[in-house]
Amino acid sequence: MESESQKKSYCVLGDVYGVVMLPKELDHLDKHHSFDLPRLQFPDLAKPFQDILRTREVGEFLSGALAGAMTKAVLAPLETIRTRMVVGIGSKSIAGSFAEVIEHQGLQGLWAGNTVNMLRIVPTQAIEFGTFEYVKRAMTSAQERWNQTDCPMVQIGHVNLKFSLSWISPIAVAGAAAGVVSTLVCHPLEVLKDRLTISPEAYPSIAVAVSRIYKDGGLGAFYAGLAPTLIGILPYSTCYYFMYEKLKKSYCLAFKKKSLSRADMLLVGALSGFTAGTISFPLEVARKRLMVGALEGKCPPNMAAALAEVIRERGLLGLYRGWGASCLKVAPSSGITWMFYEAWKDILLLERRRL
Repeated sequence: MESESQKKSYCVLGDVYGVVMLPKELDHLDKHHSFDLPRLQFPDLAKPFQDILRTREVGEFLSGALAGAMTKAVLAPLETIRTRMVVGIGSKSIAGSFAEVIEHQGLQGLWAGNTVNMLRIVPTQAIEFGTFEYVKRAMTSAQERWNQTDCPMVQIGHVNLKFSLSWISPIAVAGAAAGVVSTLVCHPLEVLKDRLTISPEAYPSIAVAVSRIYKDGGLGAFYAGLAPTLIGILPYSTCYYFMYEKLKKSYCLAFKKKSLSRADMLLVGALSGFTAGTISFPLEVARKRLMVGALEGKCPPNMAAALAEVIRERGLLGLYRGWGASCLKVAPSSGITWMFYEAWKDILLLERRRL
């Protein structure tokens, strides 16, 4: 017989499939011990993207895109009239151009090419404002570092040349960079927009325009007029951003304000656009002449030839043909864009600081 010490008690575990007998000591094991099962750790793939979306650069990029879209939705008719008058299509007056477009194409004609214009302006403004803010910060930081340390020097014989960034305006450099980068990226959309606006009969839709442009000249046709566009955008973009920043600072000092109100932004933005547009307008006329000449098969060989052709046909005043319509569009467009941009930047960057 088994001794008392050798006796064991058992518990019965069962279910509908059968019965299992286990030593009773194991019945209490789960009450005193816990089994730690190995846990699989998966990397959080969304975290890097969340970190990127919370950066200042992304907030400025999105602010530029939203500001551009909202502005173009409001001012598309003025863009249509401005383009027609600059290239010399139809009536020479603003009111006459409005009447002609409505008579031949209806009210929707004032928004001709607006779909591609929206597709163009959203990336253009996003890249432009994002580049401007980034380069301005980078240049300012570089100037501060160079001011705290000795500037690089080059010795040529007995002459020491000292290089300094103090004479360079970070705002001017950032404005130039913004215009050049956005133009290089988005120029094909500008070509599409001009074709749809100037020749809606030949290019009734975006798909037809893309097909015909590619058929006529391949991928290079989408960059037709790139050189004159860059030549025209460089002084405009530099002056545009430089004037806005300087006017904003001067306005705050004159009226003893820490920041601009929305109405102030509208006014300062409009003045900066008006000034930049007036200075660079002859180059815009030459650029449009080159693009229209390419459509008609009598394109001047370069921008200088286009300017000479305009002067020969219409005199010096021909360089400012359509200037009134351009100001009618550029000044409010600049003011509204800056107002929307600063508003969206305040909203988006504030939200990112809270995250």
